[in-house]
Parts: sequence; C-alpha cells; structure tokens
Amino acid sequence: MNSTDLHYKSPTKQLLLDIQPLPPPSLDNFIEGQNAEALYSLKQALTHAEEARFIYLWGAQGSGKSHLLHACERMAKQSNLPLFIADDTHTLDEEAQIALFDQFNQLRASGGILISSGIAAPTQMQLRDDLATRLAWGLVYQLHPLTDEEKAQALRTHATERGMKLPDEVVEYCLRYLRRDLPTLMAVLDALDVWSLTEKKPVTVPMLKKLLQHNLEA
Repeated sequence: MNSTDLHYKSPTKQLLLDIQPLPPPSLDNFIEGQNAEALYSLKQALTHAEEARFIYLWGAQGSGKSHLLHACERMAKQSNLPLFIADDTHTLDEEAQIALFDQFNQLRASGGILISSGIAAPTQMQLRDDLATRLAWGLVYQLHPLTDEEKAQALRTHATERGMKLPDEVVEYCLRYLRRDLPTLMAVLDALDVWSLTEKKPVTVPMLKKLLQHNLEA
C-alpha cells in the first residue's frame, strides 16, 4: 500500500458524509398542511396586497412558527420592506413588552408590518393588557404541526420531483426513527437519492441505515 492509498476516500463514503446543509427557510418551501390560510395572509402582507399588516402566529413546538418568521424576515430584507419581527413574545419581560407596544403603534402609524409569535393566543400568556390587545388586534392564527400522513405525503412528493423511487417502508422508517422535523427528513432523503444513483442500487431501508451509520461515525 502506498501513500496515495492511505489518503484515498472512496466516492461512496465521501458522499455519505456530504448531507447538504438545510436550505434557508422561505414561504415557498414551507409545507402548509392545515396552515394554508396563515401562509396566504403572510404572503399577502409582505406584498402589500391587503391592509392586514399585523399577524400573530401561535402553536406548539414544531408547528412552523420559527420557519415562517425567519422566512418573512429574509423576504423583507430582500425587498426592503418595513417589517418588525417579534418571536417568543411570551418570554418578554415588562420593559420589553412596553417596547413592543410602542413599536406596534409606530408601525401602525408609519405603514409598517409586524409579525409576531408565541406559545398561545395573545390574551392567554399573561402579557400586559395593552400589548395583548394590540397583538390580538390583527390576524391571529394557530399553527398546526404536520401530521405523520402529511409528512409522508411531503416526502413522497419531494421524491417524485427528484425522479426518485421511494418505498413506503423507507418513509415509515424515517418517520419512526429520524428527527421528525421536515427539513431534516428532506435533507436525508436527498443524500439517500444521490447515493442510490451513485451506487446504481434502489433505495432501501438497509441503504438508509448504512447512510445514517456512516454519518454517525464521521
């Protein structure tokens, strides 16, 4: 064995370690599930298509609040929109709540946009009454996490778009044993597809297990 052999990495192993970073959140890559109305309103607000400029989102962890807020923030920066984001309003102390109340009034007067979020409806988080009233003044949406069936359908749709044959048992394994957020599931699926094409072998659960094991050992 020469020195070249010692430093050689097979294309397959390199590929296993090359699960790509998750794409930045956008309104287009948000899987809406039962949240179509909230997504529509956000798009309308950010394109000045309607007067509803104050939107409050609430829901359980994993329902997509952070994705949507980050997506709106990116979109606003690209378009130079006067947008203010207030995430996790339930964590704000007294001083921060007063500041957000003042910010709301300034945005309302100037034609700006406020998109905020919390773990419950504005009036159910023990916020100052004046702030809770302001946050509830605009559109308020409860976000619902994707069901397993909706996640499975999203994975199948993504696979079809890639021209990838995705067996049901691979989908079931992903939903049972992997991190359940959809961006992670999509990233693993992409890596699995590339490896399948490189090896010229069909996608199977054993192939997925091997992919995951190599990444754990990396």
